Amino acid sequence: MPASLDQLVTLLDLEPLEVGLYRGGQPEGSSLTRVFGGQVAAQAVTAAQLTVPEDRYIHSLHAYFLLGGDPSIPIVYDVENVRDGGSFTTRRVAARQHGETIFYMTASFQKAEEGWDHQDVMPTVPAPADSTPLLEVIRAVRPDEVDTWKREWSSFDLRYIGDNRPDDDPTRQSVPAVQRLWFRADGTLPDSRIVNTAAFVYISDFSLLGVALIPHGQFIGSPEVVPASLDHTIWFHRPIRADQWLLYDQTSPSASGARGLSTARVFTEDGTLVATVAQEGLIRRRRS
Repeated sequence: MPASLDQLVTLLDLEPLEVGLYRGGQPEGSSLTRVFGGQVAAQAVTAAQLTVPEDRYIHSLHAYFLLGGDPSIPIVYDVENVRDGGSFTTRRVAARQHGETIFYMTASFQKAEEGWDHQDVMPTVPAPADSTPLLEVIRAVRPDEVDTWKREWSSFDLRYIGDNRPDDDPTRQSVPAVQRLWFRADGTLPDSRIVNTAAFVYISDFSLLGVALIPHGQFIGSPEVVPASLDHTIWFHRPIRADQWLLYDQTSPSASGARGLSTARVFTEDGTLVATVAQEGLIRRRRS
């Protein structure tokens, strides 16, 4: 993963190959054995945005992770122009490696319009300055992972608020499961809607699946768990700056069939609801 925000911005700068065809690079020095799903989604949404008029704003994306990506070679993104309507624009993006489609996304864009406006109220939580840097949490529970964490995740500043894990009684299930954290890009991003949207998509895949394990007393990095993102959906309600603090208010309504469903509301520090995210992922129990 990119070890700095500059490296992340470089990762999101795709190389145009032909009309609607782009190539995305890989971060240098990463120890991951497969491409981080958030990277593929972020590069795909960048490719889609590059084919859309500037007056069209993304309002939703629906994506499927089909195969694990190979971090040793670039990824090619093929953008299909599905529809250019009077108000809405639709694009499909296929990400390919080794002649196979590893990821598929549909994204919809809309011209700015006036209309009714309401939103959920942000939950009462500690401010980012009063929340624990996630690196300190990692240092406390997995000190052997600190150097890897710095190398893979330093492009974002993440502050952990907490969850409702049933530590006092492992037989008691925490329903609904809740996990909250603050995040922002660790630095200033370019004043670009394309870059800010892509950076948000990138980090939105970071912790979401883990909330589905909270009722079961497990962690996403546990050796007992085989995790993988299966699909990812984002609805964009209002403009996003990924270099300003965003609250990731995550819940998990259900887990079954070795799959977990997680949803999240994303709020700015002043309480504006900017996005809603949903993801289903594999949380298979590892066979001994």
